[in-house]
Amino acid sequence: MSRPLAIDRHGQILQALEAQGSVSVSDLATRFGVSMETIRRDLKALAEEGRLVTVHGGAHRLTNEPSLSRRTIDNAEGKAAIGRAAAELVEDGMAILIDSGSTTLGLAQSLVGRSNLTVLTNSLPIGLLMARTRTIRTILLGGEIEPNDEAAFGLDTLDLIKRFRVDLAFIGAGGISETGDFTDYTRLAAEQRALMMACGQAAYVLADHTKFSKRTPVLITPAPQLAGLITDRLPSQEPAAIAASQKWPIRLAGSSV
Repeated sequence: MSRPLAIDRHGQILQALEAQGSVSVSDLATRFGVSMETIRRDLKALAEEGRLVTVHGGAHRLTNEPSLSRRTIDNAEGKAAIGRAAAELVEDGMAILIDSGSTTLGLAQSLVGRSNLTVLTNSLPIGLLMARTRTIRTILLGGEIEPNDEAAFGLDTLDLIKRFRVDLAFIGAGGISETGDFTDYTRLAAEQRALMMACGQAAYVLADHTKFSKRTPVLITPAPQLAGLITDRLPSQEPAAIAASQKWPIRLAGSSV
């Protein structure tokens, strides 16, 4: 069987990225019957053309998600309310995990000044904020930094998450589907958030009302520990909000439905 030419491989790699959100060097090498070094050269060439983002062991699709600095501005009041509501669940002495993102950053801001907490996070801004609170022990989940989210994602981060168990895990999401499921922009992000859910005795998704109108392509597989959604409000005419309210316990932090 003849091997695909480089230009054909490039097209098929981009098709796989569009369908899956991310690809691995080893899987692509097996698929095309070429060496991993050849695949790395392919990914590097596509990255230089601005068509994908390379990460350790593979690549992921260019995200359409706005930068963290931009998301922090959008619906700041609603995200702050979600953060305060989530903080009410946190008791002194707990170990908690806080995912990266602008809404989870609202939770971290609400915890400033609390005592006797252990906080695990993959977010650089959240890690720095928690580290400045002397009564909070901060553990930064390291790995390759995704600039758009200012946070660690990838194989190293996944390995670190597996080593911990926490009382509560607070997770972000890229969007909420019309069936009420939580979704994300890439396979890597979705898998990492699913693993974060699983390391908590209970896990909550923090997502403001704008996520009900966002359709991101990769399902975040819910762990049995998923206890519900904390949001600022439920848009009354949005099918995703109706479906989510029928599927998950929902805590409203802001205005009523």
